[in-house]
Formats: sequence, C-alpha cells, structure tokens
Amino acid sequence: MNIRFAAIGFDHPHIFGQAQCLVDAGAQLVSYWDSDPAQIEKFQQMFPQGRLAESVEEILEDESIDIVTSASVPDERAPLGVRVMQHGKDYLSDKPAFASFDQLAEVKRVQAETGRKFLIMFSERLSNPATIKAGELVKAGAIGEVVQTIGVGPHRLFGYEKRPRPDWHFQKQRYGGILNDIGSHQIDQFLFFADKDSAEIVTARTANVKWKDYPNFEDFGEMLLQSGNASGFIRVDWYTPDGLPTWGDVRLLILGTDGYIEVRKNIDLHGKSGSNHLFLADSNGVQYIDCANHPLPFGPQLLNDLVTREETAITQAHTFIVSELALQAQAMAIASSPYSTFDASS
Repeated sequence: MNIRFAAIGFDHPHIFGQAQCLVDAGAQLVSYWDSDPAQIEKFQQMFPQGRLAESVEEILEDESIDIVTSASVPDERAPLGVRVMQHGKDYLSDKPAFASFDQLAEVKRVQAETGRKFLIMFSERLSNPATIKAGELVKAGAIGEVVQTIGVGPHRLFGYEKRPRPDWHFQKQRYGGILNDIGSHQIDQFLFFADKDSAEIVTARTANVKWKDYPNFEDFGEMLLQSGNASGFIRVDWYTPDGLPTWGDVRLLILGTDGYIEVRKNIDLHGKSGSNHLFLADSNGVQYIDCANHPLPFGPQLLNDLVTREETAITQAHTFIVSELALQAQAMAIASSPYSTFDASS
C-alpha cells in the first residue's frame, strides 16, 4: 500500500497534525503549497521529504497523488475539496469544512458524483489517545448504554505570547461561528459515543461577552442535542486564562446506565501531571487509566480505506451529518442573537 499525499493551505496549525498523521501511518508526502513564506518554512522544517509545488493546479493535476489534506481558511476548505474530488483525489479537511449550507450541498453533490472521499479530521477525538481509549471502553460495554455526553471545549484566544490571530478568525462569514467551528468537535463525539446516525438540536446559544473589541466574534457557545434516549450538552468558549499551562481544559464526560467515564484531555487541574487522563467509575469501583501512549488507529485505517474504499476510519455520512448539525446549531443560535448578522444559508 503506497499512498501519496499533498498538503494545501496552512492557515491553521492543525495542518501539521494532519500531515503528521498521514506520514506516521506510512503515507508519502509528495508536495505542498501555501502562500505564506513563514508557514512554508515551518512546514519544510517538519516535513523535508516533500517539495514545494508552484501552484495548487500543479498538485491537482498530479495523477500520482491519492489524497490532499488542507487547513486553509474555513470558507475556502469546501471549494478546494470540490476541486480535489473533481480531479479524482480524496480529501481530508480540518474542521470546520463548511461555512454555509450552500457549501455543504455542493460538496454532497460532487462527492456523490465523483465517488471520492471528503472527510474531516475531528482531532479532539481522532488524535486524542484518551478519547480513543474511551471509545474502546464504551464499545465493550464498560458503562452500559450511553445516556448523555457532556463536552466542553475551552480555547485560549491569543496564547502566552499574545500572538495575533489572522483577520479571518474574527469574521463569522469565514469561520461560520463558534458552534460551527469548535462545537463540531463535540457534535462528532456525541454521535460517536451515543452510537447515533443523527440528532436534533434542542437549543443553541452564542454570545460575545469578553472580546468586545471584536463585535463579529463569538466567544461563548452552548447547545443541547437529543437522539433517542441520549442527549449531549456542549459548551465552547475562548476564555482560557493565561495562567493555565495549556490552551484549554478540554473535558468529556460520558454517562452510561452502568457507570461513567471522564476524559481530561489536556490537563488534570492540581491532579496528575501531563495529559490524556481517563477516569472510569462502575460497579467495581473507580479506575484511572493513563492513556498517553495509547495507539491512534485513524491514520492506518484511513490509508487502508483509501485503497479498499471501506469506511473504517470515519464514514462519509458521519462527516456530513456532523457538519450539518453544526450549521443548524449555529443558525438556531444566530436567530436568537440580536447582535449577529451572519447568515449560514448564503
């Protein structure tokens, strides 16, 4: 199995994790392209095995490339994916891959027409060892039937060095809003752990509370999902304090009929050092599992799927429904938010 890939668009640092995932799984980096010399230099330092292409078109027209990965500006990801699929290649995008319902509809049309894969790397699940371990435990019946997930995804806006964010980060038309953006991670996890194909958005809300200098920027969001007997509460924000030694205290609580699991992904406040902590409580007691070295199957599964055309890593249907629900939640929140003017339908 010799999978060759290219990378286009380094606007978000997730691109480095996406490329590393493919390389670690055994894929060969052929070429890459971006317009920012500083980002190109950083990418070259991390992945010297590839070469800088002269243009996006050069990559698209290279018939030896099997898959393209991208973390370009969010509203550019879907149009790029359309071009990639139309050139006979599969596509792995950062989240969010869509900034509007129109973009989602067009990608669905082209994906069905071409039969290529348009996938999203939901890194809070697929790149997090403790979350992978939690999935294995839930699948094995460790906590019974999942009744609720609680996912919190706090983020730091400017980092320790107060580094500037690009202009697009504060333009809702470009990133789609906080629920569409970082909230999509939590929707992905709810559907995965509750083993659901879809869900209903019961309520959704966004706000601009702290960062008043950026009035078109949402710094807080919450939503509630429902599917059958399972519900999912989601809270995301840009309030991580400078004193926290990580970009966010990201947590996941999975409640089952026979026990529960808590994943502390990045930090255990005044507890165990490091990251990837998993706590399991069931009829046998309380157990702590250090998941720092737990294997990540997504990359190898994806490369195998590219050859066999199976869907063991992530399904196309799951990718689309997570994105659709994120857009729906954002639209619901916007409808009830007096300060917002963004329309996800455009």
